[in-house]
Amino acid sequence: MNRLFVVCVLWLFATLASAAPRVGVVTMAPGEIFFERFGHNAIVVVDETTGAATSYNFGYFDPSEPDFVARFARGEMMYYLVALPFEQDMAYYREVGRGAKIQWLDLRPEQAQALADALAENAKPENAHYPYDYFRDNCATRVRDALDNALGGALKRQLAGRSRGNTYRSESVRLATPATWMWLGFDLGLAPYADKPLSRWDEAFVPMRLAESLREAKNSDGHPLVLQETEVLPHRIAPEPPERARRWWPWLLAGLALAALIVAFGRKHPRLLGAFALPLWLLCAVGGALLVYLWGFTAHRAAWANQNLLLLNPLCLLLLPAAVALLRGRNPGRFSRWLAWLVAIAAFVAWFLHWLPFAFPYQDNRAWVALLLPVHAAIAYVCLMRRSLSR
Repeated sequence: MNRLFVVCVLWLFATLASAAPRVGVVTMAPGEIFFERFGHNAIVVVDETTGAATSYNFGYFDPSEPDFVARFARGEMMYYLVALPFEQDMAYYREVGRGAKIQWLDLRPEQAQALADALAENAKPENAHYPYDYFRDNCATRVRDALDNALGGALKRQLAGRSRGNTYRSESVRLATPATWMWLGFDLGLAPYADKPLSRWDEAFVPMRLAESLREAKNSDGHPLVLQETEVLPHRIAPEPPERARRWWPWLLAGLALAALIVAFGRKHPRLLGAFALPLWLLCAVGGALLVYLWGFTAHRAAWANQNLLLLNPLCLLLLPAAVALLRGRNPGRFSRWLAWLVAIAAFVAWFLHWLPFAFPYQDNRAWVALLLPVHAAIAYVCLMRRSLSR
């Protein structure tokens, strides 16, 4: 009897020691700081024998690293995985009012253990760093990939062939909306790369989208992958921006209205025209130079071949003397007049490219074309007419 009791106790201890961990995905809602606008997530692993919960967080970076700012500008950021107690990871989100929900997953014991072991190995200092890409390789895609590996590729098979029509641009602009400068930067800086419809797999670069897909996913046994979803922290700040259709016609109305004002007043009031053209051409020159830098000198492939270069034309830098001349009540010279028309023609080409999708990749910049094409054309027309009237 005593021997049987000892065997049972030893068996119980062995069972507890080999108990598979409990695994969940915690998703944190967007914050108010610009780099928090896309939300965040992490994998939580609970040791069933001790109750200790570890958060595996792929979203850490070190701004004190050498050349941090320069590498950020070049698109060569390095992020790393950190393993820390779950409550410690949640402390910051609790403090700033960002909500958090955890989805407990229904994994086979061997899958849960393999995932926990892989994360622990990945979190070692020599393995933790990875080259960050804000669309293809970020904190959310690392969580997605880790789960997919544990499921033997089953998650990707379920998500890769489905799409809701979202794009990198639509998601980026939507989530950045509360920060005006941020959504403007995304909308102007993203090239055709950002306008391809995303599969559910690819749109999981947004943590909240990954959470939505996990709710619909199945595990290896065909059962719902998410066993239970619970709120960890209440959300106390502004909610995630909703989805909205992108409309270009209000931008066209604004562009036509500005063009009408330029034609109506620019011919008789050169100083007013110069006061408008000077900041416009300066912004176009600076913006165009930045787009050239992103395309030609960085690893930001989402900014390569940006057709907005035809709207934010770097040639506008050469038009600044003409704006100064207008401010002084003088007509621009012949070179400036022809250059103004060249800028307007380039803007027309940006519009024409939308009719040639078979020759050029599609870029959803219709709103900017609708706004800036009439303005560039009106300025060029007035500059030419002022010269004709002065003869």
